[in-house]
Amino acid sequence: MSLDSITQSVDKAVSGFFEPIATWLGEIVFYSVPVGGTQLPLIVAWLVVAGLVFTGWFGFVQLRKFRLAVDVVRGKYDEKGSTGEVNHFQALTAAVSGTVGLGNIAGVAVAVSIGGPGATFWMILCGLLGMATKFVEVTLGVKYREVHADGTVSGGPMHYLPKGLADRFGKNGKTLGKVLAVLASFFVLFFGLFGGNLFQVNQSYAQLVSVTGGENGLMGGSAGALFFGILIAALVGIVLLGGIRSIASVTSKLVPAMAGIYIAACVVVIAVHVTAVPAAVSTIIEGAFNPQGVAGGVLGALIIGFKRAAFSNEAGLGSAPIAHSAVKTKHPASEGLVALLEPFIDTVVICTMTALTIVIANPASYVEVRKGGESIGGVTITSDAFATVLPWFPYILTIAVMLFAISTVLTWGYYCMKAWTHLFGRSKASEVTFKVFYTLFAVAGSLLTLQTLIDMADAVLFLLAVINIIGLYLLAPVVKRELNSFLAFVKRRDAGLDTDEDTDQEPVKTTV
Repeated sequence: MSLDSITQSVDKAVSGFFEPIATWLGEIVFYSVPVGGTQLPLIVAWLVVAGLVFTGWFGFVQLRKFRLAVDVVRGKYDEKGSTGEVNHFQALTAAVSGTVGLGNIAGVAVAVSIGGPGATFWMILCGLLGMATKFVEVTLGVKYREVHADGTVSGGPMHYLPKGLADRFGKNGKTLGKVLAVLASFFVLFFGLFGGNLFQVNQSYAQLVSVTGGENGLMGGSAGALFFGILIAALVGIVLLGGIRSIASVTSKLVPAMAGIYIAACVVVIAVHVTAVPAAVSTIIEGAFNPQGVAGGVLGALIIGFKRAAFSNEAGLGSAPIAHSAVKTKHPASEGLVALLEPFIDTVVICTMTALTIVIANPASYVEVRKGGESIGGVTITSDAFATVLPWFPYILTIAVMLFAISTVLTWGYYCMKAWTHLFGRSKASEVTFKVFYTLFAVAGSLLTLQTLIDMADAVLFLLAVINIIGLYLLAPVVKRELNSFLAFVKRRDAGLDTDEDTDQEPVKTTV
C-alpha cells in the first residue's frame, strides 16, 4: 500500500468520524442571525461589542496611549530586576507571529471580493476596537502569571481566570475559575494542534508544490510531502526545545523579516499604480457606506470586514496573553499597552496593505469574482494582484507563506505546551512528551489535510472567546488599577526620579 493511499484513507476515516461533531459545533459557535438582508455571526458581534465596551471603559486607550506603547517596546520604561524571560519587543513579535499568517494574504482577498472594497474600512475599524480588548486580556495575563522556580513563566486564561475570579469573588469565583481554566486549556491545545500546526504546514506545502511544477513537480507526491514535513518538524522541534527564549529569539527576527518582505512588495505595487491611489481610497470609503453588489448593503460590507478582522487578530480569544506573560516587567499594564499594537500591526497595517494592493492593482481574477463569476481562492487573487507588477511574485509569496507558517507553528507550539502542562502537569517528562507529539503533527501536516478537524478547531478557539471575554468583563476593574499604577510610574520616570526600586507592585507568585 502506497503512502498516498494510506494518507487518503486516514483523511477519509477521520473526516467521516468527526464531520457530524464539527458540523454541530460549528452551527452553535458560528450561529448567525439575519440582519438587514445578510447573516451576522453572533460570535463576531460578541468580539466587536467587547472591543466597543473596553474602548469606552478605558477612554480610547488605544489612541491616547499609542505613543506610550511604542516607547515601552523601545525599552524606555524597562526596570532593573524585572521578573520574566523576554523583553517587550520579543514578547510582541512572538505574539504577532501567532496571528499574522495566511489569513492576512488569502482571507483579506476573500473579504474584499465578497464585501467589496468597503469591507476594508470596517476591517480597519474592527482592528482598532480589538486593540482595547487585547490590552485588557494581556494586562490580566501578566498580572496573574506564575513564575516557576527555574525562572520560566506560565500565563494565559488558564491562569488569570481562576486567580482573578478568586480574588474578586472568593470561593465561588475560584471554583468557576478552575472549571473555565480546564476548558481554556483544552480549547487552546486542540486549536494549536490542528489550526496552529497542521493547517499551517499543509498550506505552506501546497504553496511550495504550486511553484515547483505542481503534483508532477519536484515537491509533488508523497516523497516530497514527507521530506517537507520532516524538515519543518526538525526546525520546529529544535526551536521548541529552547522554550520561549528560543522562540522569541527566532520570531523577533522572523516576524520583522516576513512583514518587511510582504509590505515591501505591497509598496512596490502601490508605487507603480500610485496615480490610482486616490481613486482606490475613495472607492474604499464610498464602498463602506454605499457598497455595490454586496448582500445586505452597508451592513453586509460591515459584517464581512468585521468578520475578517476578528478572525485575523484574535483579540479576545485569550491566546496572545500566553506569549505576552513571559515579558520582563513589574507592571502588568506596560505589556498590555505593548499588546494593543498587535491588532494594529496585524489588521490595520498588514491586512489593509493587502486590501489596498488588490483594489489598486485590480487583477482580472478579482474583477471576475466581483462580477459574480466563479469563486477563486483568496491567495490566487492576492498573488495575481502582485503579479501585475511583479511576475515572479509567486516565489516571493512562497517565501512569505513559509515564514508566516513557521512562525505561527512555533508560537502555537508554546501556547499548546502551556495548555498541556496545565492539564497534565509541569514536569520534564510531560514537556518532552508534548514536544515530540507536537513535532509529529508538523510531519502529518504535509501529508494529511484533516479539514474537518481544522474546521472543528476554529469553532473550539472561538468558543474560548465566549468564556474569556466574560472573564475580561468581570476583571476589568483590576486592569483599571494596573493601568493607573503604570501611568503613575511613567510620570515619576519622566520626572527623572529613580524608580528602579519601585515597590508599589505585589510580588508575582512563584511556583515550583
